[in-house]
Order: sequence, then structure tokens, then C-alpha cells
Amino acid sequence: MINVVVVEDNITIREGLKVLIDGAEGFSCVGVFNSYETMIKELVLLNPDILLMDIGLPGVSGIEGIKKIKTLLPDLTTLVLTIYEENDLLFDALCAGASGYLVKMTPPAKFLETIRDAFNGGSPMNAKIARSIIEIFKSRSNIFTLEEKDILSELIAGSNFKAITNSLQISPESLKIHFREIYKKLNFHSQFSPKIGVTQGKII
Repeated sequence: MINVVVVEDNITIREGLKVLIDGAEGFSCVGVFNSYETMIKELVLLNPDILLMDIGLPGVSGIEGIKKIKTLLPDLTTLVLTIYEENDLLFDALCAGASGYLVKMTPPAKFLETIRDAFNGGSPMNAKIARSIIEIFKSRSNIFTLEEKDILSELIAGSNFKAITNSLQISPESLKIHFREIYKKLNFHSQFSPKIGVTQGKII
């Protein structure tokens, strides 16, 4: 069973996600909240596998919330809920420690598939995010392995998950591992390197 917590201030979306998740085999929505402040009081007790967090929450924002949650539950997989896939704030969320993102209007089957993939170690990423990652680490090319550089290049070229596995002749499981390592490097260096600051996908 994949236990999911949803943090979304729009009641229609929030309740819709609860119905979707609870109605799917192998999924359970163990908590729904309208803000970070109400959720954080119960998060440890609920102990979810996946946290879905709106990027534009009132009060403590989704990005700031992710940073705080990472200090509390560093291994919790968090997916950002967003209206637009090309939102620059997605990059900031990934730097804060999010494991990926979900567009709110994603078809139900794909929505659940993305949650399942994240639970199994996958990390969704688009071409714009891949470009931002390469730009921020351009002067530190040795940070990524050759395989990770190839994956990022494939993403920038517009390749999807299946196309990348075919092009690089690697298994889906191996690709998920590479994605996870790329996200870890992004999160670690953006938080702990004094030479790197990130705002809306740009170096400051």
C-alpha cells in the first residue's frame, strides 16, 4: 500500500485527489490538509510514503515547507503539485528537496502512475529543468557521471523515459537510479555550497 498525504489549499482539487487516491488499488490517502501549518502537526504520526504539496500554498509556501520537512523527515518522497509544468518555481522546489512534480490536470491514470514511479524511486523531470541543472553545474562538470550527462542531454533533446532507455541501452530501473542521483546532487549542492544560490532557475 502506498500511503499518500495531500497538502492543497483548493478544496475542490484537494478532495478530488483524495477520492482518486483512495479509489485506486494499492493506494491510500491518509491525510488531506489545506496548509503546511496544519499538516506539519500530524506528518510524523501519519508517516506517509509520498507527500503531495501544492507549490503555491498560503502562509508557509510549498518550497519553504519542503525545506523544513527535509530536516524533519529527510527520506520522505515529496512531489510538488503545480498548474504549469514550465513553472520556474519547480526548479527551486527540486533544489529544496522535492523528488519531482505533478501537474494538477494530469489524467488520473498518469497521475497515479507518477506517484507509483516516485514510490519506486523514479523522479519526473522535464527538458527545462534538465537545462537548468546543466547550467548551474556548468563549471563543475565532474559532478555528474558520463551516464548522468547523457541522460540530461537526452531530456533536453525532448526524449521521454522510454526513448532514453532505448537510446542509452539501459533498463528502466537503472534510469530511475540515475534520476535519483541527479536530484540528490542538485539538492545537496544548492543547499550546502556557498558559491551557489538558486532563484527561479538562475544562478545568483
